[in-house]
Amino acid sequence: MPRVVVFDEFGGPEVLRIVDEPVPEPGTGEVRVRIEAFAVNPIDAMMRSGASPAPVPLPHARLGIEATGVVDTVGPEVIGLQPGEPVVVTAIPDSVVRGSYAEQITIPANTVVHRPAGLDVPQAAAFWVAYFTAYHTLVETAGIRPADRVLISGASGGVGRAAIQIAQQIGAVPIAVTRATVRVEELLSAGAAGVIATDRENVADAVHRRTGGTGVDVVLDLVRGPGQQDLLAATRPGGTLVAAGFLDPRPTPDPGETPVTVVNYRAFDHLSDPAVVRRAAAFLDAGVRLGALRPAVDRVFALDDVVAAHRRFDQGLHAGKKIVVTV
Repeated sequence: MPRVVVFDEFGGPEVLRIVDEPVPEPGTGEVRVRIEAFAVNPIDAMMRSGASPAPVPLPHARLGIEATGVVDTVGPEVIGLQPGEPVVVTAIPDSVVRGSYAEQITIPANTVVHRPAGLDVPQAAAFWVAYFTAYHTLVETAGIRPADRVLISGASGGVGRAAIQIAQQIGAVPIAVTRATVRVEELLSAGAAGVIATDRENVADAVHRRTGGTGVDVVLDLVRGPGQQDLLAATRPGGTLVAAGFLDPRPTPDPGETPVTVVNYRAFDHLSDPAVVRRAAAFLDAGVRLGALRPAVDRVFALDDVVAAHRRFDQGLHAGKKIVVTV
């Protein structure tokens, strides 16, 4: 039987274990995917540790919201997918039941898209969650245009790096925000037009110096918390701030009366819309073909080493790049 990663109690990486478990045949509108690799995401660590905002029923809970693999079997009424086709898993809202930390999974056919040809297996496993979030927040939600100045907080993380690349693909000007001066050169190498390190300068002051006092057009706030006030102060009147992350656990002050449009964003609210997924897949596939989009992979572990992969994630050794587990 295929192997699956499960956990029976909340805790550190050591609670993860591998078991054999049957995989159901695909029903109407479903496909079975032979997983080749999956990525470790923050929500996985939160679910495992008991910090998830959504309930995780124990025992025998599963993990994994993104992966890449090959279609193994298609169920009735599935159109556009055939056995043997490489795909990327776009969403597993019930990951606690059929998460991607497994050798095979059965999921709805509308939750997979064709794998971009320019990505290898580890890159494809690390691709969708970060790049869909960056695409949808910047392009569809904020409506960025060429020459827009885009401020990205939490830019060292996976979504932040993806946002830098997508802003470049559009022809916008990405300005990265990081807490540590040591990250400046790394983010410049990743494509940021400028980097603001908050351990040495104030965000709003630095932005106004760079923009001649105008402010940025769009902010992607991947941190939230009290620091959002500085991001609002850095945004021009009529600009847009999209809050899409929770890196700061402290409460985020109410923005109050502000000339900036503030959008609180949740990716899963949009992943169920086939039209949105279709547009995102087309945009991201084009970016890969053009060489504009390339996910950053930190280290690749084998399935038997999934505990070590989570330990590396918990220790923060991946520096914002994706940790991938091959199956």
